[in-house]
Amino acid sequence: MKNIETALVHGGRAGTRTYGYVNPKLVRGSTVLYPSMEAKHEVARHGLEQVDIYGLYGTETHFALERVVAEIEGGTNCQVVGSGLAALTVPLLSYLRAGDHLLVPDSVYGPTRTFCDGILRRYGVATDYYDPMITEPAIRAMLRPNTRVLFTESPGSHTFEVQDIPMLARVGHAAGVKIFMDNTWGILNFQPFKHGVDVSIQALTKYVGGHSDIILGAVTVNTAEDWAWLRNGAKELGAYASPDDCWLALRGARTLHVRLQAQAQAGLRVAQWFKAQPEVARVLHPALPGCPGHEFYLRDFTGACGLFGIVFQPEFSAHSVVTMIDALKLFGIGASWGGYESLVLPTTGTIRRSAGTGVYEGEMARFHIGLENTDDLIADLQQGLATLRAN
Repeated sequence: MKNIETALVHGGRAGTRTYGYVNPKLVRGSTVLYPSMEAKHEVARHGLEQVDIYGLYGTETHFALERVVAEIEGGTNCQVVGSGLAALTVPLLSYLRAGDHLLVPDSVYGPTRTFCDGILRRYGVATDYYDPMITEPAIRAMLRPNTRVLFTESPGSHTFEVQDIPMLARVGHAAGVKIFMDNTWGILNFQPFKHGVDVSIQALTKYVGGHSDIILGAVTVNTAEDWAWLRNGAKELGAYASPDDCWLALRGARTLHVRLQAQAQAGLRVAQWFKAQPEVARVLHPALPGCPGHEFYLRDFTGACGLFGIVFQPEFSAHSVVTMIDALKLFGIGASWGGYESLVLPTTGTIRRSAGTGVYEGEMARFHIGLENTDDLIADLQQGLATLRAN
């Protein structure tokens, strides 16, 4: 791979010495016309390659974005789909079959859990949830002869546990199990295939899009075998992404490195500020000591992003936290993240089925730090904490 900054600028483009516009063109369409039947048969012989066969299977716009995502993830092939949730469901539906067993961390993104407990259960796939900080003997004990996928999400949603991905991959591979990972938080800062992951999942809605105006997902693999079942599964499921969103994601990717770097620095500064506030019992930022799996973050990650959580002292009620959030002027109340704007969301009541490190006393909130001036954000949070104390 080139240095990441260079790869983001030049990936998916025709080249700097090619006549034409800087950005790849936006291609919308369904039907592809051929000059002859011989030409149609020739295109069909390309099989799994990214070629224009029919709009549903991708256009030049899709393929350009897929090349960029595959490169920054360190993989060989990428399938772009219509949402981050579709990036989770398409590979699971493509790989699993009735009678299979799936392991998922208890800290997983809520819609992933809903999908496992809903559609997968109805289709005969059993799911067990494990403590994200599980030990090697414990994860070995949870594997069954019919376990086909060990799903990971690192850091975990809302509680930010950093998993020991190399250990989980080693144990899973020894049992013939595929390792899936939701790597959205670690975009640019965690190389999944170097740590044993087989399938890496991204919500491109977040930092790649970067402007809170698209819905998009991507699934990246690193072997021909994995690409075959993923690509065929995506075709069978009719997985598709808007070419307009793909074009916007390509544009967002060009500035991803500088935006992510700035937001990571700002996020760490705000998290450190929270750590010094008496109203806060715990800061859940993977780059800070005290976050579960911090040692794995130091070993495996090259940086962070602007998303983290906090746990308030037990004496503060849910009403007090809501009053504080309502008092903030610069933080929007929204469920997404990765855009240029700062966001906050109360996260108390996150479902857990294991009594692991992801269960805390005290109300919780998740913060995403945007591109605003950090001093302005801290000043806003200071007046918000004053409201918290008054309630």
